[in-house]
Amino acid sequence: MILAKPFILVRLADAQSSAKVQEKDNQELARLMDEDQADRMPPAGKSIDWKTVAAREDSRLKRVKEIYSQNQLRTGNDFFNAALVLQHSNTPEDYLLAHELCVVAISKRRGIESLAAASEDRFLMSIGRPQRFSTQYESDGPSQPYKLYKIESGVTDELRRIMMVPSLAEAKAREAELNKER
Repeated sequence: MILAKPFILVRLADAQSSAKVQEKDNQELARLMDEDQADRMPPAGKSIDWKTVAAREDSRLKRVKEIYSQNQLRTGNDFFNAALVLQHSNTPEDYLLAHELCVVAISKRRGIESLAAASEDRFLMSIGRPQRFSTQYESDGPSQPYKLYKIESGVTDELRRIMMVPSLAEAKAREAELNKER
């Protein structure tokens, strides 16, 4: 009796042989992520014009979702770039997708664990739950102080270190820094 190779073994062999071909990063996604970040870093002394940014952000989010739905994410950088843009959305669904894409990116590329922590915190914040990694801050308005969003106690500073985010004490110090800048 001859048995067919198990599907998983065939797929693993295919993946190993195709992994030898170096995938190229999606340059459009890289540009979209660069634009997303540039909108959040105004020149010194200038504040962010969120109305202007919002229109550009909507366009970027739409395009990233199109690229994702067309299965055009290939490399760790592609998954990371898409996740970073998506986590700047305003919907829990986009935050959750950002987190999932980030998890894939981590498996393809090291050094981006902090985005996985931030996207999870932003998702939890958007559904009214406490964050876990202390990466999110909120303010009641442009002239109001920033406050560290409520935090669930289940995450240790060691897990924060592994996820490449600041300790709880460092997050609280960052809150004070943010308010000095205002």
